[in-house]
Amino acid sequence: MSADLVHLVTAIAQRARAASLVLATTPTARKNAALLRLAELIPAASAALLSANAKDLAEAAANGLVPHQIERLSLSLAKLDHLAESVRQVAALPDPVGETLESWTRPNGLRIQKRRVPIGVIGIIYEARPNVTIDCAILCLKSGNASILRGGREIFHTNTAFAALITQALAETGLPADAVQLIPTTDRAALNTLLRLDTLVHCIIPRGGESLIRFVAQNSTIPVIKHYTGVCFVYVDKAADPAIAENILVNAKTQRPGVCNAAEQLLVHADVADAILPKLAAALAAKGVQLRCDAASAVILERAHLAHTDATPADYIAEFLDLILAVRVVGSLDEAILTINRDSSGHTEAIVTQDSAAAAKFQLAVDSAVVAWNASTRFNDGFEFGFGAEIGISTDRLHARGPMGLNELCSYKYLVTGTGQVRG
Repeated sequence: MSADLVHLVTAIAQRARAASLVLATTPTARKNAALLRLAELIPAASAALLSANAKDLAEAAANGLVPHQIERLSLSLAKLDHLAESVRQVAALPDPVGETLESWTRPNGLRIQKRRVPIGVIGIIYEARPNVTIDCAILCLKSGNASILRGGREIFHTNTAFAALITQALAETGLPADAVQLIPTTDRAALNTLLRLDTLVHCIIPRGGESLIRFVAQNSTIPVIKHYTGVCFVYVDKAADPAIAENILVNAKTQRPGVCNAAEQLLVHADVADAILPKLAAALAAKGVQLRCDAASAVILERAHLAHTDATPADYIAEFLDLILAVRVVGSLDEAILTINRDSSGHTEAIVTQDSAAAAKFQLAVDSAVVAWNASTRFNDGFEFGFGAEIGISTDRLHARGPMGLNELCSYKYLVTGTGQVRG
């Protein structure tokens, strides 16, 4: 590892730490001013942003990326407008910093407050997602955290263009330019250095494929908030409305099949499988979805002359990120819950049913970060939750779980106020 690279990344972290101490006490109005200026700059710089993105797309195609991977890299005027709107939404959200979570007075008169504070310096490691540079920067800024961004090589030109806009917005509104920094190289050695700067960086959030996340978790001396895979289930209960089931399933699987909250697994209750599964299969087939079926579902689709292939055991725990869906028939609600808790990644699951008691049991018993009733798995998203954006979707259990917004980017500290008390 080159000494110059170690020095570069260490200097970035040192400047981020200094900036984080300024941000921790920066008034909400100043943070919002920077965000609103950024929201103006994004559409104004659309030509430059799309030009940078075109370079990344050309390199991606030359490097053999498949269509759904390239789609995740691409920007458009509509996507830029959406990004600008997400920035405005984050500016409009309440500032979590300084919120009193609890307060009480002890018998000796000491007054104790539990107050929300920024984490400090957050490193975000990500791959082929051009929106992440903006999403992470704005959420960290609003929550009083400095951020160090390390994007993937496949989106480097786009990330660099976004980072320049963020720096401009910070400079124009009087905030530290080092509050948001993009590591200007995709060399893996830079990542290795960042992951060991535990005296300067307080949290690492990786966003990308499972191999990236496991590499970060295994090599970091800094706490990591993880999201390994999105093996998401839709369970069609015996009391499901067929039309609702079809709409939810088609949306969950096909709206954007290459994202982590897309459905990958379908469970159908045996009591309604004969009637409902052929309709679901036909609707999915119309969207180009390949079904990988267990024995029971295969028999039903064969009788209906609908295409399918036999599933392998690996298919039942797979995150396909493509127009592929594994299908199983289950005998009961309890079997559905057992199957999901065994085979899912704990990301997002949905039940389709008109039976409120069944839905309540499912939502309580399924051990995942987000459990939906009569709604698409695609709603597990910070923007859709009203967070303005998200810095990631955590499948961890400590500190943060599910889509991470402003509150999840804060820690807390205790403020103790006395009148001269000493401990006897």
